[in-house]
Amino acid sequence: MLKLAVIGAQTLLGRELVSALEARDASVLPLSIGALTVEEEVGDLVVFAPSRLLLEGLDAVILADTPDLDLLEGFPGRILDLRSEPEARIDPMPLAGPWPQGAKSLRGRPALEQVLALLPSLLEGLGEVGGTHLRSVAWMGDRGLDGLVEQTLAVLNGEDPDLAKLGYRQAFEVVPVTPAAGKGRLMEIRVPSFHGDLLILQVRAADGLALAKKTPPAGVKWVEAPPSSRDVAISADLLAHLDLATDGKAAVLTLGFDPVLWGILRPAMRVLGLMD
Repeated sequence: MLKLAVIGAQTLLGRELVSALEARDASVLPLSIGALTVEEEVGDLVVFAPSRLLLEGLDAVILADTPDLDLLEGFPGRILDLRSEPEARIDPMPLAGPWPQGAKSLRGRPALEQVLALLPSLLEGLGEVGGTHLRSVAWMGDRGLDGLVEQTLAVLNGEDPDLAKLGYRQAFEVVPVTPAAGKGRLMEIRVPSFHGDLLILQVRAADGLALAKKTPPAGVKWVEAPPSSRDVAISADLLAHLDLATDGKAAVLTLGFDPVLWGILRPAMRVLGLMD
């Protein structure tokens, strides 16, 4: 049985990780990031203050939040950094397969990066791709959820919302984001949704070819209608829908995924060898 600790078990991501790991063949030690707060001591999830002694004999540590800097010094096991801003110098999790031999530490990959890497395995004849990413606040974890709740309540009460947690106004707003360098034809739009992202792609076939569905890889499911954010917020799978032109030369491909359930939990279970 795999023995591991989740540091930051009191966060949204940490709670999801503990729940998912306890349902598999793993022994899980839920840890806070420091001395326990009153809320943590009386909360539904039992968490412990971290110490090097508690980490002795563990196979791996998962970072859902940032602990004291010296906590992991000398830790001999594997470290999986799933924080929203992981150490950039650490290699990312592989897109397929288990933990690479010889690697001590890995970091999570952005969910969008994982989705785009799947496209060739979903469609035959794939050519040009462009579209829109409708992004929920789930990628920010507790900060995103709490920030959207607080902003929404403030607006409903006729007050100016506090922008500190999100960094921008999101309640009742649709916010386009200038594409980052390298994203090409993909536009990000932040929407006032708590969970569930949608990627709506305009797809064209490569020259001389026609578009066609492929048998989906593990973790992906073709569906009969375009998924909603609610559909994907409760699904561990990526939900895909294809609206194909009659000549097979163009299509609208809608991909729905939850950045936590599908973008973090599923690949984490895979690299740890805990997939069903």
